[in-house]
Amino acid sequence: MARLDVTEMFHGISFPGHLHTQDSLQLALKFPFQDSDILIVSYPKSGTTWMQEIVSLISNKGDPHLAQNVPNWARSPWLEQYYFAAVLETSPSTPRVITTHLPHHLLGPALHDSTTKVIYVSRNPKDVIVSFYHFHKMANFLPEADSFPEFFNQFLEGTLSYGSWFDHVKGWTNQTAALDKLLHVTYEEMSLDLHGAIKKVSSFLECPLVEDEVNTCVKHCSFSSMKHNNMVNYTLIPQEIMDHSKGSFMRKGKIGDWKNMLTEEQNQSFDKVYKSKMQDCTLEFVWEEQNEEERHVSEQATIKKDS
Repeated sequence: MARLDVTEMFHGISFPGHLHTQDSLQLALKFPFQDSDILIVSYPKSGTTWMQEIVSLISNKGDPHLAQNVPNWARSPWLEQYYFAAVLETSPSTPRVITTHLPHHLLGPALHDSTTKVIYVSRNPKDVIVSFYHFHKMANFLPEADSFPEFFNQFLEGTLSYGSWFDHVKGWTNQTAALDKLLHVTYEEMSLDLHGAIKKVSSFLECPLVEDEVNTCVKHCSFSSMKHNNMVNYTLIPQEIMDHSKGSFMRKGKIGDWKNMLTEEQNQSFDKVYKSKMQDCTLEFVWEEQNEEERHVSEQATIKKDS
């Protein structure tokens, strides 16, 4: 199933036809979730792969065997993609781990009557724009990205594949009634304190780890380790589908890389749109990584505030 140039429109959102069909998208909305399921949700390029690895390693008490021998899309198959049902039947993950990019207004009803544990992963949107743009350059199943300014405007308008980042993040993180079964983890948390993020996820999944197991998880799901793991870095995908000569799926993994791409004018435009669209959202994002001196000042201010 190539369909590299096909786009599926579903409820006003475009999805790449190479991975999605109308039937697969419809089936996703009716999927019978089990109470023991773990669902990883994100907007593209927000840390999905990272969370898949974290959950996989936690579930196996840090043992990297599956993570090094089974592709991540087989361990954590994508709910809305056409191959999902077949892969889920043979998935080695226990409990079942499922991944999705679907927005809450579409998938929420299917989750309503289950106690499926949902992990929502977000990333500061300026870095998402840059990462998603570079991904379009190598992913032949996505519409060709012409100029960055044009891509930037499409992101703000919510017309890229998978829809609006703003709607996606607000839709999932506003689910206060489901806080006991929904955990929000940011890309920046995983980047700045991977050890802490792993302990946070393991606690939520009620899968306690001893310190040695946490450290093993940290080792095997560090950005560097994942970047060189063929089961994670998508180098197993044929070049006609994902052209690694045009870039790396796991590129830099840095916080604040947007500063190397966005002009001052684009940054101001973004801030204006963000303020308008997110005015009813209390989320706070880390927009750039602080140096040691700045971090110390920030920590001292926090301590003073809490004392």
